[in-house]
Amino acid sequence: MAIERLTSSPDTPLDGLYRRPGFLIRRAQQIAVSLFLEETGALGITTTQYGILLVLKYQPGIDQISVAKALGLDRSTTGMVLAKLEAAGLVGRTLGNDRRRRNLQLTRAGERMLRDLSEPARRAQSRVLSPFTEEERSQFLHLLEKFVAQFNGSTRVPLESPRAKGKPKIDPAQGKPARQRR
Repeated sequence: MAIERLTSSPDTPLDGLYRRPGFLIRRAQQIAVSLFLEETGALGITTTQYGILLVLKYQPGIDQISVAKALGLDRSTTGMVLAKLEAAGLVGRTLGNDRRRRNLQLTRAGERMLRDLSEPARRAQSRVLSPFTEEERSQFLHLLEKFVAQFNGSTRVPLESPRAKGKPKIDPAQGKPARQRR
């Protein structure tokens, strides 16, 4: 059932709240996470864990701080999620060159998990974008990217884009580098 508005009648006292960009962005994120978990639930992986696994696939050997920066996560959250992934046998750590850092990499089980997640993640992304026409999808993603680019530096944990370092942008639905727009 399509819902055109969040309120049942025009001009309710909560219309101002429901139309606030922050409210709508937070609600859209909740919906996107829910759809991801519906599609991937049997595999027991969260969106944050999936993001970390993808980063490690394309940037093997990086350290925990670099993972946090690549995803815009705080260090403590990243550490807790990595500990869970390591306990599950999906991620391994090795001593770095300076012995103070631990390099991270996917284990064989982590690589298998990413393969298993590929199709459910693609379906989740498809569902997130399903209310839109092809043109609206492109516009929606463009506007989200523009918003994030404009305000990224104002967050407590800014995202350090792999593109800024000359590395390919990862398409989360495909689990591989995204096609570049021209």
